Amino acid sequence: MDRLSPEERTELLALAPSSPRRASEPLIYQGDRERSEVYLLRSIPGQRLTACVKVTAYLESGGAALLGIRISGDVVGELAALRRQPRAAVVTTCSPMLVHAIRAQVFTDFLDRHPAAWNAVARMIADRLDWANRRRTDFAQFSVPERVAKVLVEIAGRYGSDRADGRRELGVDLTHEEIANLVGAKKDAVFKAIRRFKDLKLIDPSHRRKILIDQIGLANFR
Repeated sequence: MDRLSPEERTELLALAPSSPRRASEPLIYQGDRERSEVYLLRSIPGQRLTACVKVTAYLESGGAALLGIRISGDVVGELAALRRQPRAAVVTTCSPMLVHAIRAQVFTDFLDRHPAAWNAVARMIADRLDWANRRRTDFAQFSVPERVAKVLVEIAGRYGSDRADGRRELGVDLTHEEIANLVGAKKDAVFKAIRRFKDLKLIDPSHRRKILIDQIGLANFR
């Protein structure tokens, strides 16, 4: 949304009415061939929580891979709408939010009317590809604790919020298994890395949610 002009944002929001969604509610089902809407995510006015969803692909082996996180102002489901292909992943809400379910043809017609919006979508897809490529290169050159530290800092930078005490919340609740999916590691190795960060006072050891105490120290962890 922040890459669109005010006029384009207004028109995009008007393409479909908003509807409230609860936390832990599936928006998109992997393999779905019937529904091809593009979902525009918005936070509920007056609420502190940012709209947030997780994008997860379930594997034939029975496992799952967390592919990414999307927040207020993002769209999800655009690839299936643009390619007219089955859904490649499950998208699940992490917080209460408002969602605009825009029909695929309506969305592409909007893009055709606004070349700058096409450019915004292309840049968004490029950013997501860059995120995936960084995870692959991290896997090749860094240890598990280093990879976990890097991804926590990046997620907090993108999706987190500053606290009054100067620390920064991660912005989304991630399990050890989901972090393991992001960095290509086993859950036990991630658990050990998180425990080490807490011992070093890089992450708050007393809080259930992951709160970064020393972002610079975590970013420079070796």
